[in-house]
Amino acid sequence: MNRKKIFLGMTFSTGYKPVMFQTATECCRRHCFFCGRVQGVGFRYTTRNIAINFDVTGFVRNLADGRVELVVEGPSKEVESFIESVCERMKGYITRIEEKEEPVSGEFAQFVIAR
Repeated sequence: MNRKKIFLGMTFSTGYKPVMFQTATECCRRHCFFCGRVQGVGFRYTTRNIAINFDVTGFVRNLADGRVELVVEGPSKEVESFIESVCERMKGYITRIEEKEEPVSGEFAQFVIAR
């Protein structure tokens, strides 16, 4: 059986699935706020460098209240592994994480440090 999957108007047969393309049902969006001593310690740059190794898009930025905001989209497993990697790498600085799942928007082309 040659079933097809649709992603953002593109059709792929199930036998061909490029790494950067996943079906919409496999993708997720997470919005996280990291609390603790997370500013002035390279948190954003470390997060961006970790993101290079994952199939994710979104942004990380400092907030005026001292937290760091992270919005990330991508395949569910990639997003989970990415957030776990950030938490593991920066665990000495994080005291609390506020995290929620949101609808995928597809608005990001890459992962960046936002201002």
